[in-house]
Amino acid sequence: MEFKECVLRPGVECTDCGECEMCDLDPNKVCDNCMKCLNLDKADYRAIEIDEIIMEEEE
Repeated sequence: MEFKECVLRPGVECTDCGECEMCDLDPNKVCDNCMKCLNLDKADYRAIEIDEIIMEEEE
């Protein structure tokens, strides 16, 4: 079986717990990408900073 790394805890194997799919503002709700957690309501634009791109290794 292939090692799948947890996106919340680097270096730890993913257990498919679903924690990474949950809303930051309401932990009982699955994230629906509403973007309210970014607090950008008063901005002229919306953007997120990408600090790393993780590419899957080819076999």
